[in-house]
Amino acid sequence: MDLDPSTDLSFTRTLAVPRQLIWECWTEPKHIPHFFIPAPHKVTAVDIDLRVGGRFNTTFDVDGHVMDNHGVYLEVVPDEKLVFTDTYTEGWKPAPEPFMTAILLLSDAPGGGTTYTAIARHRNEGSRKSHEDMGFFDGWGTVVTQLEAYAKGLMP
Repeated sequence: MDLDPSTDLSFTRTLAVPRQLIWECWTEPKHIPHFFIPAPHKVTAVDIDLRVGGRFNTTFDVDGHVMDNHGVYLEVVPDEKLVFTDTYTEGWKPAPEPFMTAILLLSDAPGGGTTYTAIARHRNEGSRKSHEDMGFFDGWGTVVTQLEAYAKGLMP
């Protein structure tokens, strides 16, 4: 995938968990609260309709402030690729202030586990810079660390 460093942020990690389990964690509502926002913040609600055009809605509690996040899936390739955005909400209704499109790529890692790539695409350099300044690498890095730890606990 071609990345534009002026508008895209990304990182890749190897997770010691099978990619099917990572996929399950990202696509089943019961799992999302266990990793999707850096602790001690919380995910208090998840509403998923896993199909292109289907909703990916979450609610966060950040220091007592409720934050509703509404988005849609743009691409769903089981066990390989998940693309969602807040540019639209369900029914292809444009969001008033879209922020980004997230792309998650999963593949089998050499030697086992999952190669996990997270990409955040933004409308312009200013949005990318804002996201980076908000702590993209630390925040999304913490989320993937939490995801791996949670998923390991689900392994037989």
